[in-house]
Amino acid sequence: MGTQHRIKVDVPDRVLYTVGSCVLVIGSIGITGNLLVLYAFYSNKRLRTPANYFIMNLAASDFLMSATQAPICFLNSMHTEWILGDIGCNFYVFCGALFGITSMMTLLAISVDRYCVITKPLQSIKRSSKKRSCIIIAFVWLYSLGWSVCPLFGWSSYIPEGLMISCTWDYVSYSPANRSYTMMLCCFVFFIPLIIIFHCYLFMFLAIRSTGRNVQKLGSTYNRKSNVSQSVKSEWKLAKIAFVAIVVFVLSWSPYACVTLIAWAGYAKTLNPYSKSVPAVIAKASAIYNPIIYAIIHPRYRRTIRSAVPCLRFLIRISPSDLSTSSVNESSFRASMSSRHSFAARNKSSCVSSISAAETTWSDMELEPVEAARKKQQPHRSRSFSKQAEEETGLLLKTQSCNVLTGEKVAVSSISLHDPFERSFGENAPELLLRPSCLRTSSLPFGLNSSSTEENADTSDMEVQEQHQMEASSH
Repeated sequence: MGTQHRIKVDVPDRVLYTVGSCVLVIGSIGITGNLLVLYAFYSNKRLRTPANYFIMNLAASDFLMSATQAPICFLNSMHTEWILGDIGCNFYVFCGALFGITSMMTLLAISVDRYCVITKPLQSIKRSSKKRSCIIIAFVWLYSLGWSVCPLFGWSSYIPEGLMISCTWDYVSYSPANRSYTMMLCCFVFFIPLIIIFHCYLFMFLAIRSTGRNVQKLGSTYNRKSNVSQSVKSEWKLAKIAFVAIVVFVLSWSPYACVTLIAWAGYAKTLNPYSKSVPAVIAKASAIYNPIIYAIIHPRYRRTIRSAVPCLRFLIRISPSDLSTSSVNESSFRASMSSRHSFAARNKSSCVSSISAAETTWSDMELEPVEAARKKQQPHRSRSFSKQAEEETGLLLKTQSCNVLTGEKVAVSSISLHDPFERSFGENAPELLLRPSCLRTSSLPFGLNSSSTEENADTSDMEVQEQHQMEASSH
């Protein structure tokens, strides 16, 4: 840090006291407000969604910005000069750059996330997860860290600025390192993210308008118009909240970006201490806007803070429309869950009923060989019986996927089916049908037991023997 930067600025002390007091008030509001945002998302599980992880990260970076910048600036303003030396200056600017760039990149991530949810909902459902949000947040912090440490390793430098009660990177010196760092920082941290953000919101607006028109056209045919409209409105409401936060953030940092570009263009001598320090104070005040925006727009955040912090009830008011919206959302959530459970129950009952029907037809089908033996049916009747057996077997095989237990039951029955009937269509079909061993190998789900089958089989054998004796005596 050069000695020219240690020179005390010739301004009245009351100006420095006023600026320092304003910075302290702004920092206190930023610390308190962002802590409330973090507490609201921590205490309300419904707010802890993958998309809201970005909001929590934004609140965390704004909180750290206020906590590290305001006290140091206020301390130096009370001494009317920078008193913390080079190490304090490097720490001050490093924290300000790290948390400021993190806030900007988080707003970019929010815009891209809203863009994917609204314009590509099916793909966003597959990709949206808390793990993915955490990975993006980690990348945001690493990206910000890379830009923050560059001046510490020789690419530009950190120096006091303006009223000499705060520090920033050296955008005043007309050196290649300082000029290149200033231009790259403005492009990759401010202008390019800003272009991407406005591109996302432009296409979000076009997608919302197109979806609204399609819903109106299909509303007379389908009964899901209200559900689709409500879903689109909810996503668009979140996008509008993020858009307001982005606009306020851009307006806060735009004066500071203009000052750095003026100095980069070679007109640093036209800038006085006030024109350097006031934009810096406005930029650091961006940390207090997000809690105010969410307190005004987000009803669930207002309800959470109102219930958690009773002393703020006179500041946070809940309109009847917010209460009705909350009740509608809760009732729709319960209705959705109950409909899902009832749908699953209907599927379960349909599977069980199909199994019961299959077992009933199966028991009737197994009675048929015994009845055929009693009535002395001809061989051509066995072909129709085999056709019916194949149809019923196909039905039972289809029902195996309904339940594991019933699937095992059907599997056993189908295996026992093919044993007697594959052998029953030979040259002596009636005789094979009358074999007791074939009847004993048949599976009986219900309605028959092994004892009744054996009795019927013995009776059939006796009838056959009597018939052979009568034929022998007649000959």
